[in-house]
Amino acid sequence: MKTMKIFEPAMCCPTGLCGVSVDPELLRISTVLNTLKENGIEVQRFNLTNAPDEFVKSKPVTEYLQKFGPDKLPVVLVDDFIVIAGRYPSNEEFTSWLEIAPDILGAASCCEGDSQCCCGDGTDENSDCCGDGCC
Repeated sequence: MKTMKIFEPAMCCPTGLCGVSVDPELLRISTVLNTLKENGIEVQRFNLTNAPDEFVKSKPVTEYLQKFGPDKLPVVLVDDFIVIAGRYPSNEEFTSWLEIAPDILGAASCCEGDSQCCCGDGTDENSDCCGDGCC
């Protein structure tokens, strides 16, 4: 299984979900990480205030911070390689990078439910008309 680590800027608490106004993106990330955890997928999350030693332990993150500074966080690593910096991953990026089923984060596969398969009528779920059976 792939490993993911998220290195975040300094925040008042581990999730950043405290204070008067909550950043909706931090709320989304916390929800995604909780959903992943409920499905047995652990994503480690470190912020500069609460876990500065984790930043030092990670050579790619240390090098990134030396070059760009903490204003360009967050940084996301998959298997110890930076895959994204300056923003949080989308749900699609989470599922792709962690190689998990899209439905874990609420996305249906293209041939499920009311979705249409690429052959148009939604009835030919085993079709290979687009290479993988889906558009």
